Amino acid sequence: MKIVHTEASCGWGGQEIRILEEARGLAARGHDVQLLCPPEARIFAEAPRFGVRATALPIARKKPVGVLALRRWLARHRPDVINTHSSTDSWLAALACTLLRDAPPLVRTRHISTAVPNNATTRWLYTRATRHIVTTGESLRLQLIAQNGYRPEAITSVPTGIDPERHAPGDRAQARAALVAHGLPATGPLLAIVATLRSWKGHVYLLEALAGLPDVRLAVVGDGPHRPTIEQKLAELGLAGRVVFAGQQNDVTPWLRAADVFVLPSYANEGVPQAVLQAMMTALPVVSTTVGAIAEAVADGETGLLVPPRDAQALRTALATLLAEPARAEAMGRAGRERAVARFSREAMLDRMEAIFSDAAAGGPSRGDGRNAR
Repeated sequence: MKIVHTEASCGWGGQEIRILEEARGLAARGHDVQLLCPPEARIFAEAPRFGVRATALPIARKKPVGVLALRRWLARHRPDVINTHSSTDSWLAALACTLLRDAPPLVRTRHISTAVPNNATTRWLYTRATRHIVTTGESLRLQLIAQNGYRPEAITSVPTGIDPERHAPGDRAQARAALVAHGLPATGPLLAIVATLRSWKGHVYLLEALAGLPDVRLAVVGDGPHRPTIEQKLAELGLAGRVVFAGQQNDVTPWLRAADVFVLPSYANEGVPQAVLQAMMTALPVVSTTVGAIAEAVADGETGLLVPPRDAQALRTALATLLAEPARAEAMGRAGRERAVARFSREAMLDRMEAIFSDAAAGGPSRGDGRNAR
């Protein structure tokens, strides 16, 4: 198939990484896969590293120039299916297709749990202009059915898949020793968070929890617009010597292997976060929240602990519990690895997306049967 992904976002995080990983995986299966995105987008610069062909188009904003640029490109290249990912590129692609004869079908992937507006134009986009909707978690799928009234058979949950070999467990002492030069302590309890530094990832609540955990260190992996706020909070709490900013890492596995517990205190906008699945693949116990579709990955009490969002005290208690019970934490990590391999593998994601694209391109009923793709 000729598959085209569109992405208007200029940011960088789990959504963009999933697009590139999925594109790379399907290209390796013999499909012709391309990405259309703004020239200033981070994903455009990163695409060559993933071996994904990318073309720059002016689609960062909802403007006629973007519609016309997409229409011209689609008319020349005639893909079999278009997979859109953000609101802006979904609208631009949908409008461009109205200007084409025999336009390719749209598959819309919803990566986050933000509510979809209930109005006539948005309903047209999701039900008339789009052949099939993919969500990154079953709770997101159910949300679209319950809140928006979309047909269950037109929506499939396909959580992001993780490569179990690339994110395999490793020796913690060796991993820690290899990162001492980057500021990690050689010994002592260590927490890790892997996330773009955005407000809703909950870094501020994590720092408040950390303030009540003496002698515990934290590795913050990732970068983003919320860093000044996080650094200000760090200074207010007097935690500067206990937090290491690792910045953006192309390979987060060494940092996960070095940690005792993974933590992600998000309070909004989550599907099934890739970082949670990566941590589970590396056999780390996870402390996270009940936001979005996180509970579909983390089995509370079995592979980690879930706490209410924006609750620093509950977060502190959960972290203290696992740090004080290393045998229990290790057992949760092993169970998390087993769960991630069984339910969230990269190959399973590629299988389901390949089937959805194939059926969309054929014009027949989607194989997305409305059930969670695990």
